[in-house]
Amino acid sequence: MSKKELLNASPQCQVRIVAIKDTMSLLSGKWKVYILGTLMHGGKMRFMDLKREVEGIGTKMLSKELQDLEANHLIKRTVLNTKPISVEYELTEYGQTLEKVIKEIMDWGQQYRQTIYKK
Repeated sequence: MSKKELLNASPQCQVRIVAIKDTMSLLSGKWKVYILGTLMHGGKMRFMDLKREVEGIGTKMLSKELQDLEANHLIKRTVLNTKPISVEYELTEYGQTLEKVIKEIMDWGQQYRQTIYKK
């Protein structure tokens, strides 16, 4: 009896799988997509404004997630010359490329909720 060839064994499939893993790793967690979506709709936002908009997130977690998004070139952090110092966050051009992806996730989520709660 011969073993079945793995579906994902081809080099082409491996490239796709790595791309999916990278994307999921980048957007994983409870808050990143929420933060990115908020910046997409709100434009430039200060730290405390983001904290108010992203319901339920703590200060430390928001700070950590923003650092991660900045390290991955999805958002830009700008320190303003104010007293006390204020910091603004906005999507980078690269971060804006996720708009279609996040909109699709939102649309799928709305359809899912309608389907589940109809039953």
